[in-house]
Amino acid sequence: MIRASYDLLGYISFFTVGEDECRAWSIPRHTPAQLAAGEIHSDIARGFIRAEVVSYDALIARGSMAVCRDHGEVRLEGKEYVVQDGDIINFRFAT
Repeated sequence: MIRASYDLLGYISFFTVGEDECRAWSIPRHTPAQLAAGEIHSDIARGFIRAEVVSYDALIARGSMAVCRDHGEVRLEGKEYVVQDGDIINFRFAT
């Protein structure tokens, strides 16, 4: 039901993962990384440098961002990168 609602509204989810928190964010489909960062906080969008991106499937298969990084599955993407449904993203930004 939720998946059908998201599809009907044109929304997707991306995730942020930290040592103490994992969170899902809802954004319109075809949203660029810099605007997605703004959903978290306007300062992140303003100071956007790059997005470290790994797919959900890769993270589940490997178990951690560090292992995904060791296997070359974490990509650095720019502000124009279009966020994909299920992306796990670490936003690099300057304050």
